[in-house]
Amino acid sequence: MKHLRAITIGIIIWTIGVSVYNLSFTITIIEDAQQQANMLLFIAVMPLVWFGTKQYYKKDTSTHGYWVGQTFFLTAAALDALITVPVFILPNGGSYYQFFTDLGFWLIGFEFLAIAMLYWYIQLGIKKLKN
Repeated sequence: MKHLRAITIGIIIWTIGVSVYNLSFTITIIEDAQQQANMLLFIAVMPLVWFGTKQYYKKDTSTHGYWVGQTFFLTAAALDALITVPVFILPNGGSYYQFFTDLGFWLIGFEFLAIAMLYWYIQLGIKKLKN
């Protein structure tokens, strides 16, 4: 596995995801701004991880999608611990515990894994099974 490549792509996914999350507060679609932001992030993560996985596999086709998705998610979780929580959550009365035990956080984590694995099975796994 090309760790540096996966971590770099994970940083890009996280950066765009945080941007989508923060920008969602400027547009009112539903009354609950927090729920709206979480929904938009959940939707945005799908194409972001798909595209990130596609970029990763341009240079390495031997790594299973699970490991790519896990690296993307762990990168995002580390950046959340270092940047998101101290900058956005703590000043608004939240906590690390509250952030990392939120069901939405873990659903998005599962989404990272599922999308990367789905890409691998669709684009690479079938090809490997045929050979």
